[in-house]
Amino acid sequence: MADLSTKYMGLELRNPLIVASCGLTKSVDGVKKCSDAGAGAVVLKSLFEEQIKAETRSTEEDMWLYGHSEAFEYVSKMAMPLGPREYLKVIQDARAASDVPVIASLNCISPRWWVDYAKQIAAAGADGLELNIAVMPSDAGRTSQEIENIYLEIVEALADAIDIPFAVKIGPHFTSIARVADELAGRGASALVLFNRFYQVDVDIEKIELAPGLKVSSPDEISLPLRWIGLLAGRVKCDLAATTGAHDGEGFIKQLLVGASVVQVCSGLYLHGIEQIGKILADTQAWMEKHGFASVDDFRGKLSQAESEHPELFERLQYIKTHTEGK
Repeated sequence: MADLSTKYMGLELRNPLIVASCGLTKSVDGVKKCSDAGAGAVVLKSLFEEQIKAETRSTEEDMWLYGHSEAFEYVSKMAMPLGPREYLKVIQDARAASDVPVIASLNCISPRWWVDYAKQIAAAGADGLELNIAVMPSDAGRTSQEIENIYLEIVEALADAIDIPFAVKIGPHFTSIARVADELAGRGASALVLFNRFYQVDVDIEKIELAPGLKVSSPDEISLPLRWIGLLAGRVKCDLAATTGAHDGEGFIKQLLVGASVVQVCSGLYLHGIEQIGKILADTQAWMEKHGFASVDDFRGKLSQAESEHPELFERLQYIKTHTEGK
């Protein structure tokens, strides 16, 4: 049988499928279900800075985070499902109850809290940490360099403060994603997670008010992380985790082919059930055996830009009409 074992941030995983931070991983029972279903690792639902109140919306310095969907969901309900103590208890109990690495997820709005919470998470026994940083570039008074510096300063501070590996989950809204990725890896990030799905705004025209947009991803959304994983694989000195759009074995295999170290799944599990984990893994093994690949390393990155026979396809920004009239 084809070998799916892999490494991510130095952690030994039985396969490259990680359940992303979501409601399915907010409890010990949820983590155990994901582990029992075959996941290689789990990322716990994010811990947000405690005591966030509705009036935080008007806080001048901290408004940059409110483009993030989980933060909006929390504030809109005006209640925090898990406080810091409860979260640390989940880490401890989840590690004891499951046989896969447990990666915590941290999302703060005040820069001063990142290090303090990260230390507590590391002390609680988390195998790794995912920094859910989401700086919305909506302030015209803040330059792109200032926004990037927020990320870099957080990463540098954590690299000096904790001894567990950590990933940085980012969105695609950078002038130069490649430059930012290189800088984050150089400052101490063990991995990058591409990409964060921000809160999507819609409008209810009958109530004449703002409404939340579609929450689950679509397989059609795989193109953006697919392109950037393919561009960065082998060129940045850290692991790359793909997220968004990989709902089935096909999407899972695609991300590995362009160079993803691991693939995070979430929406596909909401849509098809937790048993989708086993189906994705079974389909991947069947595909590997069909094409003669004994291990994931045999084909990972085979279609990245660095390895592809047609590297220019990753860089084309405009559609080229390949069929002319009359043909």
